[in-house]
Amino acid sequence: MKKAFSLAVALAVSSSLAAPFVAPAAWTAEQNTANKRGGEFRTATISDFKTFNPFTSAEATSIPGTMEEGAGLFMQDPRNDAIIPKMADAMPVVSNNNKRFVVKIRQGMKFSDGQEITADDWITTYKLHTDDAVGSNSFDSFKLSGKPITVKKIDKYTLQFDFPSVSANAYLTMSYTPWPDHIFGEAYRKGGAAAVKALWGLSTNPSQIVSPGAWVLESYQAGERAVLKDNPRYGEWNKDSRGNALPYLDRYTYRIVKDVNAQLAAFLSGQIDAFNPANADQLAQVKKAMDGGNLKATLLPNVSPAASSSWITFNWNKAGDPFKQKLFRDVRFRQAMSHIANRQAMVQLALGGLGVETYYSVYPVFKNWIFDSAPKYKYNLAAASKLLAQMGFTKKNAQGYLVDKSGKVLEFNLSTNAGNNIREQLGRIFADEAKKVGVKVNFTPIDFNVLVGQLTAKGDNRPFDAILLGLSGGGNIWPFGVNVVPCGTNLHSYNNPTNGACLVSKEQLMSKLYYQGDSTLDLAARRKVGEQLLKAEAELQGVVYLVGTTYHVAYNERLGGEYPRNMMDSYYGSRYTDLTFIK
Repeated sequence: MKKAFSLAVALAVSSSLAAPFVAPAAWTAEQNTANKRGGEFRTATISDFKTFNPFTSAEATSIPGTMEEGAGLFMQDPRNDAIIPKMADAMPVVSNNNKRFVVKIRQGMKFSDGQEITADDWITTYKLHTDDAVGSNSFDSFKLSGKPITVKKIDKYTLQFDFPSVSANAYLTMSYTPWPDHIFGEAYRKGGAAAVKALWGLSTNPSQIVSPGAWVLESYQAGERAVLKDNPRYGEWNKDSRGNALPYLDRYTYRIVKDVNAQLAAFLSGQIDAFNPANADQLAQVKKAMDGGNLKATLLPNVSPAASSSWITFNWNKAGDPFKQKLFRDVRFRQAMSHIANRQAMVQLALGGLGVETYYSVYPVFKNWIFDSAPKYKYNLAAASKLLAQMGFTKKNAQGYLVDKSGKVLEFNLSTNAGNNIREQLGRIFADEAKKVGVKVNFTPIDFNVLVGQLTAKGDNRPFDAILLGLSGGGNIWPFGVNVVPCGTNLHSYNNPTNGACLVSKEQLMSKLYYQGDSTLDLAARRKVGEQLLKAEAELQGVVYLVGTTYHVAYNERLGGEYPRNMMDSYYGSRYTDLTFIK
């Protein structure tokens, strides 16, 4: 999540340091004028953590993702979306027809262990993300049209980025987090990818974990709690508008709970500080606790549409089950599944009426990138039955399920992550509607980490039928996923063979349009390409999109430093954590 502004005044600092990054006072509705420091920001997560390793982590909420907060060359200003320098000392020198960027790094920045952050750390991080043997979730972020983006060290504090073509997302691409060369680079040079993957597992002593960002791991108890403490080195180059070191807080903690209901209960009882209600029932519970005097909190409903998506993907790579592989590869089947998805019921029953029907990968919050020309396969059981009949499923067995001419039942397994109550409801609604037309859906929630492993598996016989999950992240400059849309990328979930090849012409077109749009700097022209891409995506139905939630904000009144209300949305969130303080 990023945005931009012009840098504030430079503060007087030691001659060995460059001017710090200054967080504008306008980023908070309630400034910390009393300079209150210390205290703990308490949050929760419904899935235990899988790793501390930033190169093998694929979780939306992760320890590396929390540690790296505030670490990137550039960011976006939540007031106006502009790109501004963060770990970069200034905006880059741009040449070669907007394809070369020479970036100066702020001098004097250090990792949490006191080692200086230099160009070598970006170079090593780039090398590891782009080594397929490492298996980084960011592997595809450093390619355009299959051609590599290269990063070169000019000197200790200067990097040169060369893009194979113009990219509208260039600044966000360059803003990856630098991880320590003296740890990961040393391991890589001695033992290759295997040595990197062996680092920072869950059994690693937190004292060995090193952070470039605002937080560093202090302790971890599996299934119970993760505690991160502030990185004092970060505060040396991150200041508020009055020159005080950031962050104000000294702890950022995760309570690990079994499901969303337990997370809500923890918020209502004052055990955690923030919660994003996802439906009317959750909003009502928060309001009731507030009205009854049992919870002192701020509740802001309907802040914006969500910057996330819920969807079902069908596995095209099932060589071990030719019947299902043929089924999932048939566009008529996937269109029928979209017709089966009763999105209105999902909004009403799973989201309590607070949400929107979705049909595309573009998040509802990015409404300027959703076009009426893209088709919608809306809820229509008769249309679904007609498409399935065209495929040869015209008869039902004694149990009421469709069968083909050989008597093969039309059925598949559908999984989601256990503990996510909303996704479990979405899956049950889908399975119930499917049964009405004679499709047997075996719906089973499973462990989140197992699910992600299945989804990201490559090969000709991947280990799942269908998965119901969601995605978040991405940007608002070109809101199509670089690791989702093009063939061969790690979240091109429906077709991920070993060689990464496209299977059908529509996939090839989508890959072409993705890179064409990303290389178009003119916004109006880029939107035209986006319209073509959205239309192709909708026609293919590689992924069946379901519903989008509405972003609601609730936080305990012990917290200060939130964004002004007009700056909050699901893309930027409700606060810049560096400026959060305990009142």
